[in-house]
Amino acid sequence: MRIGVMLSERGGADALGKLADDVRRAADDGLPSAWLSQIFGVEAITALSVAGRGVPGIELGTAVVPTYPRHPAVMAQQARTAALALDGRFTLGIGLSHKVVIEGVYGYDFGRPVRHMDEYLSVLVPLLNGENVSFEGETLKGSIGLSAGNEARVPLLLAALGPKMLKLAAERADGTVLWMTGPATVREHIAPTITAAAKAAGRDEPRIVCALPTCVTGDPERAREQAAQTFAMYGDLPSYRAMMDREGVAGPADLAVVGDEDTVAARLEELAAAGVTDFVAAPFMPDDEQGRTRRFLKAAAAR
Repeated sequence: MRIGVMLSERGGADALGKLADDVRRAADDGLPSAWLSQIFGVEAITALSVAGRGVPGIELGTAVVPTYPRHPAVMAQQARTAALALDGRFTLGIGLSHKVVIEGVYGYDFGRPVRHMDEYLSVLVPLLNGENVSFEGETLKGSIGLSAGNEARVPLLLAALGPKMLKLAAERADGTVLWMTGPATVREHIAPTITAAAKAAGRDEPRIVCALPTCVTGDPERAREQAAQTFAMYGDLPSYRAMMDREGVAGPADLAVVGDEDTVAARLEELAAAGVTDFVAAPFMPDDEQGRTRRFLKAAAAR
């Protein structure tokens, strides 16, 4: 299992400089990957293209960019440009987001999410592969070719939790990227569903990238209290709530990977045994605790 890190969204006039420092630190620590979420700050694909351009040897990916606000041809164009900027080290992670965001913030209809994603991939995937596309569906259409100079296809991960989305991730993408999903759910639901679908489609073994709040600490109760506050909103989002119910936990604090080095190492071993191919730590405590967490991740990546 590879060890990666979730980059914090940086603010202020020097946001990209700070993000570049974070990418450099991750690379210097020997971490094979670093990931950035698309929220409401810097645009994630652009930010990674800028921050990671001078930092070789580390995969940079989005986890994730919502599909609805961008036509798939625009998404593909941005992704292929990022792959050029990063010498092929960019992985595009996309997802539906949530009804409260897509309808409440952007004003798009969230009524047929699986149909939307199926048709979105019908345009996006060929373009990421360097092919022209001509497609007309019920929710979108696209007839276009891109002239970006990529020699290789851009890897694609799809945020997928339900069976239909996992099937799409297996058949049309390189795997899935998860958030707020625990080891029992990966072992009993995510891994068998996506692996069986990939095998049936004649596809390679899918990546299962699992991101969770992480803190190496001598005070796990304080860390869980902080996780409960920081990540409370995820317990109210239906897709994540369903995964927590599958896992049998009350909320995000119960999914956080917290404890001393031995405890966290045991949790990572459990995730690897469940089928996770890439663990992405999302540090969330103050700097003194983050330093201990980074040292642990550096050692874990070196093993």
